[in-house]
Amino acid sequence: MNENVLIPTTVYAARVKDRELLERSSSGGAFTAISDFFLERGDAVVCAIYNYEFNQTEFCLVTDKKARDQALGSKYMQSNLGNICKTALQWLKDNPDKMLLFVGMGCQADGFRKFAETTHIRDRIVVVDIICHGSPSPKLWREYANVLENKHSGKIKYLTFKDKRNGWNHPTAVAQINGEEVSLREYVKIFYNKCALRPSCHECPYATTERKTDITIGDFWHIEKTIPDFYDSQGTSLFLIHTEQGLELFDSIKASLDYQVSNTEECWQINLERPTEKSPMREQFWSEYQAKGIEYIMKKYGNDSLQKKVKNKLKHMFGGGYCLTDICAPDSGILETGYETYFIAVPDLYGRAA
Repeated sequence: MNENVLIPTTVYAARVKDRELLERSSSGGAFTAISDFFLERGDAVVCAIYNYEFNQTEFCLVTDKKARDQALGSKYMQSNLGNICKTALQWLKDNPDKMLLFVGMGCQADGFRKFAETTHIRDRIVVVDIICHGSPSPKLWREYANVLENKHSGKIKYLTFKDKRNGWNHPTAVAQINGEEVSLREYVKIFYNKCALRPSCHECPYATTERKTDITIGDFWHIEKTIPDFYDSQGTSLFLIHTEQGLELFDSIKASLDYQVSNTEECWQINLERPTEKSPMREQFWSEYQAKGIEYIMKKYGNDSLQKKVKNKLKHMFGGGYCLTDICAPDSGILETGYETYFIAVPDLYGRAA
């Protein structure tokens, strides 16, 4: 697996055949199918794992499925890259016959790709990026998590933003504290109405179907309309394959998948065409956050007005779905690798480049 030559993007709709695994996955199980291939050969996987002690998501290098499973599920927050480039490089030096898989957002994955090219390890790396709506301030999440923990007198022990109990199209976001479920609806609403996203995300160069990673994965949204015969209520993943190496990898895992060839028209979604738009109320949101704190902005921006609740109820009753108010919306950041800087600057608390 050593051809990083770019090819015209090849598109697949796919999901794992294992129904239990599909139900545990955020989408169609693409990440697990890909990472299984590497772990079963003794290779390493770099992925984002939630740290329950510090309420933050961190990139880790894992070499077994138990550790990898901690990375399952979507994280609606920015991940801390830390020293992962140095860690990955050292692991490859210590294991000269092995490969490494990197999975991250577009900016993170492309930064790692450039690092791999500069350090001459690109032929031993497979880079997979994930379709991204944008990344909120990590400190905003930590403060919100602390509020929940204080309110419920315990630590968060489990966290999911896309539980499929109501189906893939209607995900449920919950945390578990003291054995009880706590809704994360306020935070999710702010995530989707773009209040807390970083300024640079509105100018993201990776919001396109053409990328330099090996594979792009994400949810195959609207498949019930574009490929209705392949729709599954438990989810379907989108694979955008950009390189010969990506094609080889897909061929290696497709026996574990139900899949169908698609195209860029059938898989269209906003963040494959353009970045998430900035909300006209973003500045007001951050100004009020600075002045009045996390609980105030969660109450104001994370809840619907009575009028909006009635409107959403009517929309849902008549098949219109749930409507999020468009209120407010990743500055990308610096990753010190010891060689060069490859990632744009991580924002401070108020969304400014630190």
